[in-house]
Amino acid sequence: MNKALTKTDYAFRGQKGVYHGKVRDVYNIDDKKLVMVATDRISAFDVILPEGIPYKGQVLNQIAAKFLDATTDICPNWKLATPDPMVTVGVMCKGFPVEMIVRGYLCGRTGRESPAVSPLEQGKNQNYFGYDCTKKILYVIILTKPFDRKPKTIYHD
Repeated sequence: MNKALTKTDYAFRGQKGVYHGKVRDVYNIDDKKLVMVATDRISAFDVILPEGIPYKGQVLNQIAAKFLDATTDICPNWKLATPDPMVTVGVMCKGFPVEMIVRGYLCGRTGRESPAVSPLEQGKNQNYFGYDCTKKILYVIILTKPFDRKPKTIYHD
């Protein structure tokens, strides 16, 4: 029997909205705090699969909490509490619009969503901000001007 948590539908006091991402559900509380629930959903090639993996959200959330706690003396972060193995509560912050690409090749969702890259899927050699999408990436790409995204993606998962 699969006891995976793949959907949440909470109603918190002061809740202003909710964003359901590929893996996390993020609740806005009074525009001051976020309640982030790491679900057991699975995203493969940017598609949410119908069944989750039990305890996946707990593992994901506890790893993130460990590193947020371990680095708070180096750089303060948004985390206030982890009241449940699948939940982190934190301060709502203004996002810093930077995108980092750390992968072997530039393809997948970026290729489908960016007008600069989409011809790659049609077999054409295409550059993305000066990077040849067909060549292996041997370094981290940091984009300070990510392509336009809908406002809901401020709750990045």
